[in-house]
Amino acid sequence: MRHRIWLVLAVASAALSLPAAAQNTPGVTDTEIKIGQTMPYTGPVTAFSTLGKGEIGYFKMLNDQGGVNGRKVNLISLDDGYAPPRTVEQTRKLVEQEGVAFLFSSIGTATNTAVERYLNANKIPQLFLASGASKFGNYKEFPWTIGGIQATFRAEARIYARYILKEKPNAKIAILYQNDDYGRDYVAGLKDVLGDKYADTVKEATYEFTDATIDSQVVSLQSTGADALLLVATPKFAAQGIRKVYDIGWKPMFFLSNVAIWISTVIEPAGVEKAVGIMSSVYVKDPADPGWDNDPDMQQWKAWITKYMPEVDPRDQNYVNSYNSGMALVQVLKQAGNDLSRENIMRQATNINDLQLPMMLPGIKMNTSPTDYFPIENMQMMRWNGKQWVRFGDLLSGSL
Repeated sequence: MRHRIWLVLAVASAALSLPAAAQNTPGVTDTEIKIGQTMPYTGPVTAFSTLGKGEIGYFKMLNDQGGVNGRKVNLISLDDGYAPPRTVEQTRKLVEQEGVAFLFSSIGTATNTAVERYLNANKIPQLFLASGASKFGNYKEFPWTIGGIQATFRAEARIYARYILKEKPNAKIAILYQNDDYGRDYVAGLKDVLGDKYADTVKEATYEFTDATIDSQVVSLQSTGADALLLVATPKFAAQGIRKVYDIGWKPMFFLSNVAIWISTVIEPAGVEKAVGIMSSVYVKDPADPGWDNDPDMQQWKAWITKYMPEVDPRDQNYVNSYNSGMALVQVLKQAGNDLSRENIMRQATNINDLQLPMMLPGIKMNTSPTDYFPIENMQMMRWNGKQWVRFGDLLSGSL
């Protein structure tokens, strides 16, 4: 009997000596933190998959350096083809078969929406989504879901609307947007600024991400007499829109949504000369901008991408986004210390104060709180000059 009691006490003592996270959190051991995400490695928006590839490369570097608090980060990145039913299937696989601790940086508004209730019902963190949809700041209804390391689409649209009103007060505005929550967020942002004037000022056209082309929508909007255009599109359609606007001789004040500013997948396919004068917004340092060549953080970023991802096009700013999002997660893990319970991970993700990520523009800092699930709120305007994006003006807030 004494031996049996001693054995029970010894086992209990050993359990108490283990980190709490290793006992209770799926995916966490003394040496590893297993996390998951879904990415569109196939399908209509494969250009966005560079984010996942970059995050895989970032965690390779991190693990070579010893990981976080002695644990390696094991990112399992699965293809969902940008199809919500597939996202549901792959997310359930990550949770129920792979046993990940939480979801991180999965891409897409509709795709993340498809799994939001499932993850919240099971109290599994859905961290730093790769979407700027304002709906992912709804901390009251979905406390386990927090938005991405970017300004929201709605905030971005407010910035463009204010610029238009300042530069061309009587402008007639056209907006061509993807017919889903991603596109509708930009409409909401314009309405926030224009108010009752929206109906008389703005003409709308939409497209489905399964469409072959948006040429007819561009022609239709030109016929309205609009002299300002906001194109809210994923890379394939953004390139089409830029090319069509140029080819029909339409010369509006032209704004391109931030998710489609990539040189290699949008501007070059459209034609670099056809994009001259287009404006967008930015919150990260641009590797193609020689003004950052002597910046120590940029040099460190270039050393990382040269070593871990030598085959990619470093002009694609999604690799900058992946670096920033990886560092944001590392901050959460460092703050969590040895308590890697899902509750504490969420607690730390919503308690970040004035974090200046190395590849963010100076002055743009990451802040979250239990009642603020929007990590980034500022951006800067920029314009394509035929060779590169050139920033201008001050940092702007998209808040109301």
